[in-house]
Amino acid sequence: MPDYIYLLENRLSADQRHALTQLREVAREAGTILFLTGDAVRDLTSGHAVRSLEISVHGNALKLKKAIEKLGGKVWGEHEPSQSLYLCFPGTVRVDLISTHSVTYPKAGKPVYHSASIQEDLRRRDFTVNAMAISLNEGSFGLFMDPLNGAADIEARTLRLVSNYGFIEDPSLMIRATRYRARLGWELDLKTRTRYDNAKADGVIEFLSQHAISQELEQIGHEEDGLAVLRALEAEGWMKFLFPAWTSARADEEKLKALHEMTVELLMQGVHPDMSAPQMQLLTAKLPAKDLAALKKSLLRPGFVQEWNSLDTLASGFQKVLLSKENAKASAGYKLFTTYDPEAVLWLGFTSKNAAVQERFKLFLKVWPESRQGIPHALMQEMRITPELATYNQIVHAVFLELIDGRLTTPEEMRAYLEPHSPPAPPPQVTIKRPRVKRGAEKIKEQAFDDDEEAEEALVGDDDLDDIGGDEDEIDLGIAIPKGDLDVEALDEGEPSEDVLEGDEDEEPVRPGKSSGKKSAPPLPLKKGAKSAPSPAPAKAEKPAAKAIAEKLAKAEKHLPPPPKPVASAKPVAKPPVPAANAKPAPAPVKAKPAPAVAAKAAKAVKPPAKAAAKPAPKAPAKAAAKAPAKPAPKAQAKSAAKAPAKAPVKGKAQPAKPSKPAAKKPAPKSGKKR
Repeated sequence: MPDYIYLLENRLSADQRHALTQLREVAREAGTILFLTGDAVRDLTSGHAVRSLEISVHGNALKLKKAIEKLGGKVWGEHEPSQSLYLCFPGTVRVDLISTHSVTYPKAGKPVYHSASIQEDLRRRDFTVNAMAISLNEGSFGLFMDPLNGAADIEARTLRLVSNYGFIEDPSLMIRATRYRARLGWELDLKTRTRYDNAKADGVIEFLSQHAISQELEQIGHEEDGLAVLRALEAEGWMKFLFPAWTSARADEEKLKALHEMTVELLMQGVHPDMSAPQMQLLTAKLPAKDLAALKKSLLRPGFVQEWNSLDTLASGFQKVLLSKENAKASAGYKLFTTYDPEAVLWLGFTSKNAAVQERFKLFLKVWPESRQGIPHALMQEMRITPELATYNQIVHAVFLELIDGRLTTPEEMRAYLEPHSPPAPPPQVTIKRPRVKRGAEKIKEQAFDDDEEAEEALVGDDDLDDIGGDEDEIDLGIAIPKGDLDVEALDEGEPSEDVLEGDEDEEPVRPGKSSGKKSAPPLPLKKGAKSAPSPAPAKAEKPAAKAIAEKLAKAEKHLPPPPKPVASAKPVAKPPVPAANAKPAPAPVKAKPAPAVAAKAAKAVKPPAKAAAKPAPKAPAKAAAKAPAKPAPKAQAKSAAKAPAKAPVKGKAQPAKPSKPAAKKPAPKSGKKR
């Protein structure tokens, strides 16, 4: 549907669209439906110029005669048996308004008409390329109907009969086939060609009806190249049955060529004349007066004959108006050319010998169009007068009229003339700027959020708690992990539990939600693959899980060798005792987490920058522990433990000896109360 709506809106002329609108209004008031059919649909879909319109209406089309005349349509003729009206709308738009019907042939060339639906009407047509319809109704506007696949024949450029007996029942179809071949250049398909030759040989053309003769004679004048069609009919022998006195020798061929050239020039300047009547005048230029009168009397539409006879009168009336003082101005003369009756303009330009008339036609066709090159399109673009504006075409046309009148000769005059038509400039684009401090705070939050995500992802690949005991081949540091209730989250996340951190009784625990007054030490930098520990859960929720961990540790201890005796320290030493500092580590040891107690002490000593607290840090080598400066015992022991190999076997319950006098008291984060 959208494709055919586009064709209706863009392939038809403005006058043809106006005629369709008027007919749709008449059908709406009469409560009937109508369709575009026949040659118009074929020419729309095949790309040819639409020269006339055929409208099929459900019901009696003769009843719409008065309503059509009120809307400005002229009735050129009518056919009572088929209930058809032949109309002409302003702009010389020829319309055949036909009632949908079916046809039977009791005798060859003697049709009988019956009212029918649009589907039956399409199946009684001559050729499949004419058996198509487009709906013009409100609910189905643009709906395409093609019951006999005429679109495929248009694609193949062939003419195929709808009925196998078409040439026998209606001999005028043979004349129509010859006319289509001359106009379109299409050929008959194989079966249709065979039936055409058989019907021609049988002489069925003798049964041609008078109505068909009138229709085919007039149609010669409506063709774009009437002389070519006349010669084709003459070559097939059909003119002997249509009108024997009318032959191609009776036409003025040279003037016909000049008429076509004049028509093309007018079309280029926006004037769209119907050249049917002027062409008919030249096709019969050498026909005797008696035969010419008989020919005019036999044509289908009396209104067309009346227009043919009035060509000279129309031309003289246009000449009088064109040479008047009111239209001496260039812009007034141009408006007159484009608004007057186009057939009168064509016939006057073609036949007049008046020098003044010829000069005006030369201005209109040759001189004034050159002024379009002076339209300041760049300046209009600068002033925001673009084709997107609804009034763009009117502005361009107004500038053109000013130019042909000799005005707007300077850029200043053009700018002053276009200024009232220039639309206002669009408002500036609003840029929202956020404060610097807020942007910095958001950046810090985003960085912290990314660090937490990295730490959580690294924790996924951590070792199981079953490996906390280590291997027998690993270095023994002499540090034992005591048994007891362990903090589940501390073991899972690498953070010391409350039971392990209670070794230092002099330190006051820092409870959640309270500030100790001092900056707490950040957690140890995590090694690659570790995760930062989340804040511990309440103690009540940890006990069941802690018992499960304790049972798991007890089972693991059964498979461990007896722990060595703990190394006692009588007094604080300057350097931390690292018996395994110079020992060679076992090949490819399995990594385990540092002891919770050691990690807690190391949290006091190591103070990395605040921003890098959650980022993984490289593991310190074991040999660097021996060169550390001397510090009080708790800090030195924590530092040595932090720099020692990351894994320590779980052996025994004893804790490392505490110094008698700690060097300093620093609060460390604890996950629960002190035992």
